[in-house]
Amino acid sequence: MKTVKAIIERGDDGTYGVCAPELENVIIGSGDTVAEAKDDFENSYREMVEAYTDSGKAVPDELKDVEWEYRYDLSAFYEAHPYLNVSKLAEHLHVNASLMRQYRQGQYISEEQVMRIQEGIRNVGRELAGTTLVR
Repeated sequence: MKTVKAIIERGDDGTYGVCAPELENVIIGSGDTVAEAKDDFENSYREMVEAYTDSGKAVPDELKDVEWEYRYDLSAFYEAHPYLNVSKLAEHLHVNASLMRQYRQGQYISEEQVMRIQEGIRNVGRELAGTTLVR
């Protein structure tokens, strides 16, 4: 099974889109939520594979045994994880909370800021993964 990157982004109209830019075959999905966009994207993938099969054409290698690695813009990330408190996470990462809320709404964010926030989120994930609860 090969891993293919699928990018999830919030559009200007507030809906979400998914695409796999590294594939030659164009597969896209959209929806009002990240979950709807992912479902539509995966359905588009299945329909493309079926179209090749139904027409008697060989399914391209790039479409065989695919596992999607979803990557998110910050707005899509927060929509996919609504249990995260934007302001508290910003505080924890030492990012201005007002800026973080703007990023959540789809405002421009520099590559440097994306990398800083991404590293902070990964650190939180490692911290949580190392947690042991007792009763």
